[in-house]
Amino acid sequence: MKTLKVLSALLSYPTEELLAARGELIEVIEREGVLPGSERAAVKRLIDGLADGDLMDLQERYILLFDRTRALSLHLFEHVHGESRDRGQAMVDLIKVYEDGGYTPTVTELPDFLPLFLEYAATRSPAEAVELIGQPAHVFAALRERLRKRSSPYEAVFAALAKLSKVKPDAAMIARLLAEPDPEPDDLEALDAAWAEEEVLFGPGAAAEDCGKDTLSAKLRQARRPAPGLEPVPGAGPRTQITHSGVSPRTGA
Repeated sequence: MKTLKVLSALLSYPTEELLAARGELIEVIEREGVLPGSERAAVKRLIDGLADGDLMDLQERYILLFDRTRALSLHLFEHVHGESRDRGQAMVDLIKVYEDGGYTPTVTELPDFLPLFLEYAATRSPAEAVELIGQPAHVFAALRERLRKRSSPYEAVFAALAKLSKVKPDAAMIARLLAEPDPEPDDLEALDAAWAEEEVLFGPGAAAEDCGKDTLSAKLRQARRPAPGLEPVPGAGPRTQITHSGVSPRTGA
């Protein structure tokens, strides 16, 4: 699903190459046609806003949003494990899944970085990609709400993911995420306090009424890294499921 490749690019740090790719990104969105009209229009507005913006201003905005504010972190495990040692093991497991599938993620980003996660999903069949992005739907919903409150055009990406996943996220889990501190990026004291907060726990260690066991699981399957230019990559392999407790292979299609 090439649309996921576009969404991955839009959540990446703005570069001259990204801004120059406006025509290609919009062409993919229009040609594939998997987004409903309102979500497609919002994504196109984000693309246009990036292409027409000043690169340094865009980069500063990106850093203030996603790098300085823990509540808007684009690292999925940040919202699940925080800084606990469970996160480190989850990283190791995820890297192994990528490598076992012949997928070589960039060494400059952690494996749970959302643009990387979406790039992986883009290599899968449409049905598998939809299933995959539906797993962290509550994290996407919380990020979308926080971006909406900031009137950020990046909300369009998470609105698109919500439509593509076709999953109704768990309201209790969203509420728990939204209850976490969400300071403004210029409030340094509040930011320090937020980063010092205890991690959000989901899965076996969390209250049953809030989460349930293994609610957030990213079902990843073998894939090859796509070639430049948003080309899809064929191929499929044994099914692999990542849960809070580790990685377990599942044979079958």
